[in-house]
Amino acid sequence: MEGIVVKSTGSWYEVKTNAGRRIKARLKGKFRIQGIKSTNPVAVGDHVMYEEEGEEAVIYDIKERSNYIIRKSINLSKQVQIIAANIDILFLIVTLENPVTTLGFIDRFLVGAEAYRIPAVLLFNKIDLLESEEQKQKLNTWVEKYESIGYNCLKLSAEQGFGLKPIKVLMKNKVSILSGNSGVGKSTLINKLDDNLDLRVNKISDYHKSGQHTTTFAELFELDFGGDIIDTPGIKGFGNVEIEKEELAHFFPEMRTRMHDCKFNNCVHINEPHCAVKNAFAEGEIEESRYNNYLSIYHEDDEETFRAKGY
Repeated sequence: MEGIVVKSTGSWYEVKTNAGRRIKARLKGKFRIQGIKSTNPVAVGDHVMYEEEGEEAVIYDIKERSNYIIRKSINLSKQVQIIAANIDILFLIVTLENPVTTLGFIDRFLVGAEAYRIPAVLLFNKIDLLESEEQKQKLNTWVEKYESIGYNCLKLSAEQGFGLKPIKVLMKNKVSILSGNSGVGKSTLINKLDDNLDLRVNKISDYHKSGQHTTTFAELFELDFGGDIIDTPGIKGFGNVEIEKEELAHFFPEMRTRMHDCKFNNCVHINEPHCAVKNAFAEGEIEESRYNNYLSIYHEDDEETFRAKGY
């Protein structure tokens, strides 16, 4: 029988059957170790084959994925985790206050979405907390930065229910994934999008001004206006995997449109002469933060190797 994984805790899963029933499931023993390197061989959104054994199910195969979003931990373990699979659209929540989302986090996440051809939308939440002109100008600058390279950016206040209609339009009849740092308002937003859902919400830590994990595992919810949404645990850091250095620039749209004008076909846009990307950066056509984050991701593995050898 075939079903879709709607919940994953790491040790067990929940599968929605074609009839709409949810059943607790586990992996078949041999299947667990067959060449799967991630911490979670089965992810929310996966279409799986299963057999029922009493009141439980045993997953014995995964159908081919159309795409997935994957990250590696930024801690020393460097474990790889598939966040979700078979996604139609990705929504990344960004906050400029309580907590502060960094441009490096945004760019790493967007690279991951580009690498697996997942359309991404940036949701700038908690705009009601931006009181000073400086904060409001920073918001407009960030929105202009990403809209100029083709990303859809929406401003909202999930707490106040402002700016929800265009999000619903984009989510309707699609499988959406909602992600971001802890405390940016994922659970609050989902509750506001669908009154039938009642996800637990925690307050921001006053001391650290950062979020507390309310979602501890990924889960798929059906939306009453049509479509499904995958809620994910808050992420402190996003490390890209499965991306060759020579391919990295392809996942920066403003670089991708210029690379064919570079003199060398194997140009990586760092030290090479007659580089169209570097020229565009020098002319101010590529944002400094974007180019610097490109360099950071490009040299990431070098830095890890350097530290591992104790240099």
